[in-house]
Amino acid sequence: MDYRRPAPGRQQPRPQGPSVGGLFAAWGRWVANCVWWLEHSFERARADGRPEEDTRVRIFLILAVFSAVFACLALGAAHAALFAPRGGSGVGFNPNALTRADLVDRNGQLLATNITHYGLYIDPREIWDPASAKAQLRRALPRVSAKRLDRVLDGERRLLVLNGLTPSERGAVHALALGGVSFEPEDRRVYPLGTSAAHLIGRADTGGEGVSGSELAFNQEIRAAGAAGEDFQLSIDLRVQGVVENELAAAAEAAGAKGAVAVVTDVQTGEVLAMASWPTYDANRRNSAPEEATLNRVTSGHYEMGSVFKSFTVAAGIDTGRADMNTLFDASQALQIGKRRIKDFHATNKVLTLEEVYLHSSNIGTSRLAVEMGGDVMRDYFQRLGLLDAAPIELKESARPSHVRKWDDSTLASLSFGYGIMVTPIQYVAAYASLANGGRYVPLTLRKGGLPNARTRQVVSPETSATMLDLMRRNVTRGSGRFADAPGLRVGGKTGSANKLVNGRYDPTHAVGSFAAVFPADGPVTAKRYTIFVLVDEPSSYPRTGGYVAAPAVGKIADRIAPFLGVERKADRWSTALGEKIPEFQDVEGDGR
Repeated sequence: MDYRRPAPGRQQPRPQGPSVGGLFAAWGRWVANCVWWLEHSFERARADGRPEEDTRVRIFLILAVFSAVFACLALGAAHAALFAPRGGSGVGFNPNALTRADLVDRNGQLLATNITHYGLYIDPREIWDPASAKAQLRRALPRVSAKRLDRVLDGERRLLVLNGLTPSERGAVHALALGGVSFEPEDRRVYPLGTSAAHLIGRADTGGEGVSGSELAFNQEIRAAGAAGEDFQLSIDLRVQGVVENELAAAAEAAGAKGAVAVVTDVQTGEVLAMASWPTYDANRRNSAPEEATLNRVTSGHYEMGSVFKSFTVAAGIDTGRADMNTLFDASQALQIGKRRIKDFHATNKVLTLEEVYLHSSNIGTSRLAVEMGGDVMRDYFQRLGLLDAAPIELKESARPSHVRKWDDSTLASLSFGYGIMVTPIQYVAAYASLANGGRYVPLTLRKGGLPNARTRQVVSPETSATMLDLMRRNVTRGSGRFADAPGLRVGGKTGSANKLVNGRYDPTHAVGSFAAVFPADGPVTAKRYTIFVLVDEPSSYPRTGGYVAAPAVGKIADRIAPFLGVERKADRWSTALGEKIPEFQDVEGDGR
């Protein structure tokens, strides 16, 4: 034995366990020994004269091979199940799935999502009996085109027969067990609410790109949210949206109207809580809808709106100091401007205060006020109110108003009561809200929480805004807007009616009736409040004025949505609940003639 000590400064090597290479070498020797044993088993069997041993060995070899194959398959299946990409597994996973996020409302309720559908393909070379295959496919899938089936079955290569099969339709066809029939997954955008909020939501094409509405407006953000596995949230409240659509449809049908619109917004944040255009359509069947149903009248319809514009004229007069509630205007006779005579729809034939001008909706009174302020002042206020440009909302459909060519006295008179300029409802709503929130123009938005860096501007002073809120409330309790009142909700607003220009003349049988409301109208100008705007286009029933065709719908909407918005019911100083006797005013609105 070697008893020599290790050299100074040198450590004794520690005993090492078997290395990885050594383990593989040992395993390899074991496998080699097994193979050697198997190879020589045949020789031993022949040497011993035992053929049964030879048979056992062969069976063992076959079992070993099959066991190895099945073990590999099991490992592959386990790997596919455990490590498949997120969102799918196995053959059901669609590698071409769209990355569009689900659209949801402000409370997380689903508006739009992606669902895997299937394309049906047929290879006619694998069909034994084309006539029988056609008959079976038609029974299982009635919507498939017979002509398309014939064309594919008579062909010589694999072709698409029908795309957009739902999972249940795919299952019905698959159960036929026809040769040559196959399916390919395709991701499709679906709108589970059908007609609800169809214009606001818009739609996306089969390639995953937005083509209208919010789908187009927020296209890149929706795709980015989808890639991150998140939802994309809009500002609308489906509960409010449902009420608005229900009441708007009822009002339009009762009036026998051509069309109608309704919008609800938060005046402080600019958030759109509901937007409805009637008639509507099923967003899942856009191509089969009539053109008049697909038009979003809120953003793309242009209207001369009539007396609802008097709110802007009166606000400008108060804000400039040209008038206050006690300023007098002579409405005892028609106003002559050149060859034009401006009259009131229901003439009072007396001198009116500014308050009475508003409550009686006097064309003569607002015309006198506008002419006194002059073109420069009116243009400035209209510009600040956003009435001369497209509404700065995200929807690409937001259209520009008609151009005001000159600002002479005759034009100013027309503008003062809502003629001579055609604007979209969304433009009007944004302008009207600025009179009810302390005088700030806040761009409308479909983003929950409002625009993070909204470019607001002061249109009128907070004092003017407070005066207008009070005046609007008086108009509902004492003027033409009485049908818009809702118990305890302090609704304020202004009626509007206008005849449409037909063949160069204003035709009273083609009219527009509207009502612009704010509630609650009491409290400080910075308080939480909401606008409701309803417009009925070409009502066939009489009277066609906004106080009859639009105001009742506003009152019903306010009454039903107040609980969702947290608006408490209480009486105010202009409320009939306090026992004040309210005079019966007629629905007096100017028709511009």
